[in-house]
Parts: sequence; structure tokens; C-alpha cells
Amino acid sequence: MLSLSNLAVARGGVTVLQGLTLTVRPGQALILRGPNGSGKTTLLRTLAGLQPPAEGSFDLPPDSIAYAAHADGLKSTLTVTENLAFWSRIYGGPAVENAIRALDLTQLVRRRAGELSAGQKRRLGLARLLVTGRPAWLLDEPTVSLDVASVALFAGVVRDHLGKGGLAVIATHVDLGLPEATVLDLDPHRARVIQSTGFDEAFA
Repeated sequence: MLSLSNLAVARGGVTVLQGLTLTVRPGQALILRGPNGSGKTTLLRTLAGLQPPAEGSFDLPPDSIAYAAHADGLKSTLTVTENLAFWSRIYGGPAVENAIRALDLTQLVRRRAGELSAGQKRRLGLARLLVTGRPAWLLDEPTVSLDVASVALFAGVVRDHLGKGGLAVIATHVDLGLPEATVLDLDPHRARVIQSTGFDEAFA
């Protein structure tokens, strides 16, 4: 379970989101919405343990997290199977066969990652989630480079993960076809910075 209590997060020392209090339970997905620069990535990086909160707290065990950012995290000289086997060994997760089938990579297993198209690389990067064995998925724009069919495929993977008691927090502008997910609009939580005119400082 993920719980946030009056959480604030900062980018470059400047608070961008504040007052976040919510709970995401096993079997639930939370969709983060907001314009570019609204703090979606900063929030995910904070939850992933890559930076500390600016204020407040959250509860999510580090060893429960699988974080997928903009980079696919692939080794270009390794094949599809070798890439997944590498991550499976790192995390001590399950074998790779299910991940290969789930993301429709069967015809690509012997191809090197560096030879894949952008969409194929993205599917391989997302397949890593399935070999981590981690229940909490933190996903930053996971559908970049995916066509409509692949987005639907990935949505099915997320739904299966939730059905097995996992949870997901997903920053996306795309409709994933997950009507059961909770949508969080970050705009009301954006920190409002009051611009100084310099006049008050001069006479302070």
C-alpha cells in the first residue's frame, strides 16, 4: 500500500507540489494528470526514493518498487531475452517467458536491443516490470513511442498486475482504457510562487 501524508516535492530546490494526502491500495491504479512541468516526474522520482520529500511523508517500502522512467534501461548489445534475463537476475524475479509473451516480443527474442524500433524498445523496457517481481509500479509516460495496439496491450498488462494485488502510479496524457483507475489532477496541488517586484526588498 502507498500512503501520502501532506507530501510536498521539489525540483531544483523549488517546491512544485504540496499538500498531497492520499492512499493507493493493492489492486488500485492512480493516474497522474497535469501539464508539462506540473511535477508528475518529480513526484514519481520522490516516491521511487531518488530524492527526498520537501515536506510531509509517504510510506512505500523501497524493495516493493519498480520504477520506469523515460529511458528504457536497455543494453543495446544484448538480445531481448538477454536483457530481460539480466534484470530478472538483478531483482531475483521470475523467468522471462511470461514477460516476452505479455508484451508481444516472441518474434524478437534473438534480436539485439540496439536493432529494435522505438516502439519495440519501449515494449522491451516495459517488459522489465514483469521480471522484477515488484508489486508497486511507478511509471512515467510509459506509452511514449507505442502505437494504439501496443497501448492496449500494455493496459492489459497493467490490469493483470492490479488483478494480482499489485498497484500502479502512472503519469500519462494518454487514455489507457482503465476506467477503474483513480485520476489525480495535480494542478490544485501546484505550489504558487509569489513573484517579488523588488520594491519591497529595497525598503525592507
